[in-house]
Amino acid sequence: MAGGKGTRLLPYTTVLPKPLMPVGDRPILERVLNTLSRAGIRRVTISVGHLSELIMAFFGKGQKWGLEIEYSIEDRPLHTIGPLSYIADLGENFFVLMGDVLTDLDLRLLWADHVSSKAVLTVATFRREVSIDFGVLRYNQSDRMIRSFEEKPVLSYDVSMGIYVLNRRCMDFVPKGEYFGFDRLVLSLLAAGEHVRAFPHTGKWLDIGRHEDYRIATEESAG
Repeated sequence: MAGGKGTRLLPYTTVLPKPLMPVGDRPILERVLNTLSRAGIRRVTISVGHLSELIMAFFGKGQKWGLEIEYSIEDRPLHTIGPLSYIADLGENFFVLMGDVLTDLDLRLLWADHVSSKAVLTVATFRREVSIDFGVLRYNQSDRMIRSFEEKPVLSYDVSMGIYVLNRRCMDFVPKGEYFGFDRLVLSLLAAGEHVRAFPHTGKWLDIGRHEDYRIATEESAG
């Protein structure tokens, strides 16, 4: 998925699509494609929208990376999952990756885990800590008596890494040509009682769409 406007990285993404933002001497998306190639993947479809001509001109048909690259062009924003409705021949199971994720996740293990579990969707997850910069109060709504106080707590969450393996059954829940996000897909699958799994990862993961993660990635590549 490489069609977004990259609003979190403005103003840089006004003239350069986020997938072409440099990390060291290579664009983010080139690093993602190298990861796919090393995992043995050979056929990739890149969904493009914002400044799509720059992405297509840079990556071409993918021979440089040992890949067969095709493109699906969004004529309007379709969010993170909606573009899949325009991609033919997805196969029984297939990867979906955001084009701005850097990780050392073993894609082969993720794939094997998904296939063996017969899940309809497997989500790669990562534990992230969120610092709250305020004193947090808990109190009763009725009498407003304070029950507890915690100064600047740190909360831990298992978050989606933007890397998934889908069974084609998921496409039954994706409306054709509509703005449709990953959140709506997960909620629809859960409501239908489908088998949705997590695949925890404890190694490296950076969401380059975040300024802080982009800074870390560029510093690491320089080192």
